[in-house]
Amino acid sequence: MKAIRRLFLALALGMLAQVNCLALEIKRIEPPNWWVGMKDQRLQLLVHGPGIGALTPALNYAGVKLQRASQVDNPNYLFLDLQISKTAKPGQLALRFNAAGKTVLTRSYPLLARAPGSAQRQGFGPKDAIYLIVPDRFANGDSANDNQAGMGDSMQRSDVNGRHGGDLAGMAGHLDYIAAMGFTQIWSTPLLENRQPQYSYHGYSPTDLYRIDPRFGSNEEYRRFVAMARAKGIGVIQDIVPNHIGSGHWWMADLPAKDWINGQGDPYLETNHRHTTQHDPYVAPGDLKRFTDGWFVPTMPDLNQRNHKLATYLVQNAIWWIEYAGLSGLRVDTYPYSDKAFLANWSKALLDEYPRLNMVGEEMNNNPALVAYWLRGTRNHDGYVSHLPTMMDFPLHGVLRDALTEPEGQGFGVGLGRLYDAMINDVQYPDPAQLLLFEGNHDTNRIFSALGEDPALNRMAMAFIATTKRTPQIFYGSEILMTSPIQREDGQVRADFPGGWPGDSVNAFTGQGLSTAQRDAQDYLRRLLNWRKTATVVHQGRLMHYAPLDGCYVYFRYTGKEKLMVVLNKNLTPMSLDTRRFAEMLRPQSVGVDVLSGERHSLASQLNLPARSVLILAIE
Repeated sequence: MKAIRRLFLALALGMLAQVNCLALEIKRIEPPNWWVGMKDQRLQLLVHGPGIGALTPALNYAGVKLQRASQVDNPNYLFLDLQISKTAKPGQLALRFNAAGKTVLTRSYPLLARAPGSAQRQGFGPKDAIYLIVPDRFANGDSANDNQAGMGDSMQRSDVNGRHGGDLAGMAGHLDYIAAMGFTQIWSTPLLENRQPQYSYHGYSPTDLYRIDPRFGSNEEYRRFVAMARAKGIGVIQDIVPNHIGSGHWWMADLPAKDWINGQGDPYLETNHRHTTQHDPYVAPGDLKRFTDGWFVPTMPDLNQRNHKLATYLVQNAIWWIEYAGLSGLRVDTYPYSDKAFLANWSKALLDEYPRLNMVGEEMNNNPALVAYWLRGTRNHDGYVSHLPTMMDFPLHGVLRDALTEPEGQGFGVGLGRLYDAMINDVQYPDPAQLLLFEGNHDTNRIFSALGEDPALNRMAMAFIATTKRTPQIFYGSEILMTSPIQREDGQVRADFPGGWPGDSVNAFTGQGLSTAQRDAQDYLRRLLNWRKTATVVHQGRLMHYAPLDGCYVYFRYTGKEKLMVVLNKNLTPMSLDTRRFAEMLRPQSVGVDVLSGERHSLASQLNLPARSVLILAIE
């Protein structure tokens, strides 16, 4: 027995000597704080510092229990699993780190009180209209943060692929414009730190998952921005990337575990981008692994969400931002590229904590079956159960553009007939109204260019997106007919919003220098979206449509109390529409009131339509 005690004493003294040789320091604890009163009482802390894995943690705080301390491959990490009971109070939790029974490090960890009603926050949905912003290209409100020491990738506004200086201050300074346009939600491309040597402005190469990029502002500025937006009736949706990080992420210099990142080694493994592999009944396992584990590009290391500690880290990171900033939802980048078991657990964990929250995933594919697979409520062939409420509707987005540009009169299934036929795909979706329909985004060409710079077709696109059974999203600049090359050119698609920089000769915020066509388009969308705010028939109504005839497509939105008639006329000449065809929806005495102009139209037998026009009529 004495020999055993001497052995333990020697080991303890050796450990203490080893620790004393290190520059004892806790570099990071993540999440940086937490809240009492969360539904899930578990909290995992990632602790990073030289040799921290050799220390023994301890705490003494009423209602909080240290359940487990886990070492990993890397001795510079410890993972602490805490249980925070419902009796715990807000305060400073004292963490102690011991060696040989002696406390060698301490850290105060904040436990905060939750905002009232936080758990029941309302997410975005069909009642909303979402404005997508690329922050670097929207408005520069604080030129002092344009360049930051040690961040690399300095501001080069003349470079279409460089940083242009837009920031949180610029977005905050134009909230009145966004609200006046009728938008009720803002989705910005990612704002997190992207410490990359070049091409970092887009934000999709995050290098610190708990820090706003200082060229956009600070964490506190982001929280203030969300609060300012909320005060104006606008929710904020954060764009997050659980699939990958940037190659400049601090993890890459000191990985927590050997299996933290997928596809390491030689040769370099890049994803095959084969979206079907996640649910193809005939898929080769190697193809599936290449899709999910390959890096998106050489500067975007792929995260291995099969590592349980990393999976928990990503869940908590999303919850932290929702709680810290007061978000109304998340947009999830490259959704199908992640491990699908992780995605199911991740989305369920967030909805368990926030039952009314919304999250929209990106499945950049025109196949409706691929989109439906990831939606909550879909009965999948392989038994996969997803919890994600919303997906981006890439299939209908593509069909809408084709339907408006393709000539009419060439048989069924072309032109507007293509749009009519595509709506049958709604049978695959548990709730089509939840799908996010967009005219364009940062990964597509500009809608006005795609439509041949035809203002009339542009109005039809906006009207359809705003009135069909979907949640609408508009890309910044589409309201003023911004253009781009037809072939994908990201830097030019994400051009600067005019008026966002001092000295701009055109200012879209005030209207200065806009052409007549631009002002008309801006005014049309403003009136359309502001009407839509209170149009419950659009938010909640059912849909009935009629097969396109003679270049004209008609559909109705209706509830037990209200009816709305939408007419798209692609003809280059005026036409008379026989309204008797719509007997299921109209009576001989029905009158349609133009929701934007107030003009009244008899719908007894004929409706005269101007050339290349769209009408939205409330039925009386």
